[in-house]
Amino acid sequence: MKKDAKSKKKSRIRLLHQYYSYTGFYSFVWKSVKKAILPIVLFVAALWAIDRWVLDIEQMLVTVTETYSPLGIISVFFASESLLGLIPPELFIAWSGKSSSPILYLSLLALASYLGGVISYFIGRWMTKIPAVHEAIEVKMAQHIKNTRKWGGFLIIVGALLPIPFAMTSIAAGIIKFPFPSYLMFGLLRFVRFYLYALVIFEMV
Repeated sequence: MKKDAKSKKKSRIRLLHQYYSYTGFYSFVWKSVKKAILPIVLFVAALWAIDRWVLDIEQMLVTVTETYSPLGIISVFFASESLLGLIPPELFIAWSGKSSSPILYLSLLALASYLGGVISYFIGRWMTKIPAVHEAIEVKMAQHIKNTRKWGGFLIIVGALLPIPFAMTSIAAGIIKFPFPSYLMFGLLRFVRFYLYALVIFEMV
């Protein structure tokens, strides 16, 4: 019985592997990783150059921390993450590194990003109820929606971990009515992304 169970599990994994190979999922992830590497390298290089020749970034972040309330900064980030991820999260991660409680504020930023994704998910669900808006979004996000239909949870995982606008993935998940409990589970990897990025950014600021 145990052998049969293991055999079925291996067969299922093999079938999934074949499916993701044939549908181009691995190729998509590799291209996304390559696209993500350049912005990260450019961000790190720009941060280093600005700190060296333009202004003291550490002092700037300290000033921002002393000038604006943490609640206000996190609220701005939450609004950004709910509306297509307009501001790079790395800027806020750098800010949290100079706050009075780096891990606490980093965790709150990750939570804000996660909840912003949930808002985006429901925006996607709402869009399906307005035919004109739905049709317009279907055209603009056609490829993203197509990929979400093909790969579902795996695409949400990629969106949560890589520098792909998480809001876009979340809206697409809402449009196709991806199961909400599964979305919440996969979206938790958003926390992993923030902690991993913080390991690098905290060392730089």
